Amino acid sequence: MCAQEAWWQLGLDGVVLMPVGDPAHREIEGDPGREGRMRLCEAAAAGVDWLTVSRVDVDRPGQTYTVDTLEDLRASKPDDEHVFLLGADQARELPGWREPERVLELAQVAVAERGGVTSESVEEALAGIGGEGRVVFFSMPRIDVSSTDVRRRVADGHPYRFLVPERVADLIEREGLYR
Repeated sequence: MCAQEAWWQLGLDGVVLMPVGDPAHREIEGDPGREGRMRLCEAAAAGVDWLTVSRVDVDRPGQTYTVDTLEDLRASKPDDEHVFLLGADQARELPGWREPERVLELAQVAVAERGGVTSESVEEALAGIGGEGRVVFFSMPRIDVSSTDVRRRVADGHPYRFLVPERVADLIEREGLYR
């Protein structure tokens, strides 16, 4: 949903899903690992012409940081305008990430309004790291679901099929992910 709304509202040429390799900031209970996350993203993007998947973080050894990913993208496609999509809750935390000022230099940050986090609180949090003029906001239909909620529902044996794309639900079932 976030990728679709950003693509449409911001007039992006396309959106690239980038599953994380080894997350630097958190552990995910029942994590399917790098390749599992890659397969889930591929399933989500299947059949959508403007949506692709990148292995850049999956193939990176060690912990992955957004600034390194954006540096790689800039090096491989220096003429492209890069837009980094974030939920408002994560955008507000950006000042605590590795080299947040550099993240803002490498890409415009597009923030999905959600979770009761106001655009004003995001702008305030990012103002001290050069966020002025580097952040745009887009809206999303209010669907109160998160990846954490989906993983918890799967682990608890609760229905989740209509909370994720059909191919993703099929892959979760077939591979027994998050159980």
